[in-house]
Amino acid sequence: MGLCWLVTLPTRDPVRGSMSFTDTPEGFRSGFVSFVGRPNTGKSTLTNALVGEKIAITADQPETTRHPIRGLVHREDAQIIVVDTPGLHRPRTLLGERLNESVKDTYSDVDLIGLTIPATDKIGPGDRWILDAVRTAAPKTPIVGIVTKIDKASWDQVAAQLMAVHELLGGESEVVPVSSASGENIDTLAAVIAGLLPEGPKYYPDDHITDEDIETRMSELIREAALSGLKDELPHSIAVEIDEVLPDEPRPGMLTVHAIIYVERPGQKDIIMGHNNQRMGRIIHNSRQQLTKLLGKNIYLDLRIKILKNWQSDPKALNRLGF
Repeated sequence: MGLCWLVTLPTRDPVRGSMSFTDTPEGFRSGFVSFVGRPNTGKSTLTNALVGEKIAITADQPETTRHPIRGLVHREDAQIIVVDTPGLHRPRTLLGERLNESVKDTYSDVDLIGLTIPATDKIGPGDRWILDAVRTAAPKTPIVGIVTKIDKASWDQVAAQLMAVHELLGGESEVVPVSSASGENIDTLAAVIAGLLPEGPKYYPDDHITDEDIETRMSELIREAALSGLKDELPHSIAVEIDEVLPDEPRPGMLTVHAIIYVERPGQKDIIMGHNNQRMGRIIHNSRQQLTKLLGKNIYLDLRIKILKNWQSDPKALNRLGF
């Protein structure tokens, strides 16, 4: 992260994306922070809370995030690029292996790592395994502890967890308690992160909130709607692809979005469709609402389901779906 990198031409890589440097005042800080932790520790919700807008989908199921998502936090004294990553886990499929590799690649290319641990969960072997993985992949990158979901815990629990996370990290590491739901301490966390970043330029204009391409955001919003209410293994078998977007159809000012939900087995298709196709109808309705909000136009959504057998372990299918 030295001066030599900062003066090179803007490039695109898994963490930094496409960037254009802008004039910044002296003493301005900027950099990349990655939130890591076990699945379902609130990383995506925290990213959205810091950015101030929904850029990462959330769901009750673990392992919802499937690729690094960059969100921008603009401050007078700093620009923070938050890289929300999939949760590290012990993989069961080729998809899981690739997700873990993308997370580890992120570690080595950020300026700060935020280890997220919920206030309601005791620190366990999984947290220690993740911390060891982080320190192995990025031994010189500072780590800040983030105790999430404090709105769901008593103050005694929060205090105990703060002490436990501080002991886990050791040294002079900062530990910040936050609630993404209520917004408590979100500004404090942003200030702590900004203070730990190096001096540097603005990487993105002030009106940017993410550099995710629009089709990826669209497919993720549809996947979020499809995940709602699902249990067991089915959520991990769902992928969404935007097939085509047609402007001014079926009438001027309207967009027609053709999209595909992929599942791995016929029985999974039946679950997604639901009794008398009622569940599919809800997915389309909820997806349309989110897509309309994102695009600022009325949407007609043509959503189909296809079976892509065992796509999570098929290299060709994973490549096709962008993993």
